Order: sequence, then C-alpha cells, then structure tokens
Amino acid sequence: MEEPEPYPYPYPREPEPRLTHSVADGVATVVISNPAKRNAMTAGMWRALPALLDGLAADRAVRALVLTGEGATFCAGADISSLREPGAPVQELAVRAEDALAAFPKPTLAAVRGYCVGGGCQLAAACDLRFAAEGALFGVTPAKLGIVYPASSTRRLVALTGPSAAKYLLFSGELIDTARALRTGLVDEVLPADGLAERVAGFTRIVASRSQLTQAAAKEFAAGRADREAYWAARASEQTGVDGDTGEGVAAFLERRAPRFTWSV
Repeated sequence: MEEPEPYPYPYPREPEPRLTHSVADGVATVVISNPAKRNAMTAGMWRALPALLDGLAADRAVRALVLTGEGATFCAGADISSLREPGAPVQELAVRAEDALAAFPKPTLAAVRGYCVGGGCQLAAACDLRFAAEGALFGVTPAKLGIVYPASSTRRLVALTGPSAAKYLLFSGELIDTARALRTGLVDEVLPADGLAERVAGFTRIVASRSQLTQAAAKEFAAGRADREAYWAARASEQTGVDGDTGEGVAAFLERRAPRFTWSV
C-alpha cells in the first residue's frame, strides 16, 4: 500500500485574497474573497478593483452589478497589516476603488451579510443600493485607529444617512444593526438571511430588463450632475424612433409585451 503524499506545508494554505467575478443574465457579480480575515481588503485587492470595474463597464452583456462577500461576511474593512505595505497609502487606494465603484455607469447593488465595516462600508455606500440580511452589522471605524476619514467618503455617507447619523458612526466607530441601518437610510432593504440571494437575483433581473438610457441618466442626475441635461436630452431624442429605447418602450406598452431595450452605456 502506497504512502499518501505528504502536504508540502504543515496545514493547507489559506486561499489568496482576491476579487472574483462572474456574469450571468446581464448581471455581473463581484465577490470579495479573503475568508481568513473576514474578507478584509488588501492593498492588492484595492488596486485591482478599478480595472475590474472598467472591464465590466465596457462589457455590453453587463447591465447591472452586484458586490458581495464570500461566505457569511461582506467585508470587515481594510486588512490592517496592509497599512504598513510600501507604495501608495492604502487609504488612497481605497478612495480610488470607492470612486470607481460610485462612477460605474450601470446600476450597482451591495448584497450584505455579516460584517460591513470600515472599508467594506465605504464600498457598500458607493453602490447605488444596499440589500442586507438580518443580523448584518455596519460600522465606520476610523476613530478607532486615529485615521481621518476621506472627505469624499464622508460626503457620500452624509448623503445616505444625513449629518447626525453619519456623525454618530464616525465619532463613535460603533457598529449598528440592520434595523438602525434601514432607519437611517444606510440600507434599502433588510431580508431574512435565507432570502437575500433570491431577492437580489430577482431585483437585479428586473433592473437588467429596464432601459439603460433611463438608468444612466438617472445615476448622473441623482449624483448631482447639472452639466449633462443637454447631453441626455439629445440621447433621448435619438431614441424616439422605432429602433430606439423610447420607441421600443412605447410599442411594448401598447402591445402588452416586455420591451427589448438595446441602448447601452
């Protein structure tokens, strides 16, 4: 009987921290994967996210994006050990990644389980919508480390929750539950733990079936862009013919069928 091959290490290695993605039925799913550290983001993961998002934004098959974490946790923040890595400061990398997510031209949704803390909360806040499983915990924790929270991240948090709730989170670094997160506007829906995946899949399927023309313009207007009204008015006027999204939407309504929108960002 042959002896089994010994492990090259005393125990199996933990998987390398990484971002994975897949595309199905018009929805891209990006997964934060660093299970050994509750899906904390390393410097390499922060660096990788903008390029990954650029590729998905350019993919005409992608009509919506879901950001989530592997297993039972969304993201416990930045990997603290990476704060000592050489190169660009981790906070700078995190802001670039957050801004890239906020600028993604198609609808984005964070599907949150477990901890959504620090940099993880930054990423969730940069999404258009946030659906959470009951039992999830949210926190913004720079005060525990003596870090100045970025101005852009602070403004985004205030826009979601209002000044008082944002100050509560920033001043204390305390974690809040889904009930309080829902009440303050930090999350949009709270689902039973076993119902989150089904609800996210159903909702993003609806979003992927709608007009990207409407969604792209709405994203810019909701973000406060006041210099693109003429641009979007021109795009809309181009879509009134039978081959355009507006023409198709009206025809589908009158014919009582699902529309087949083709305009792409």
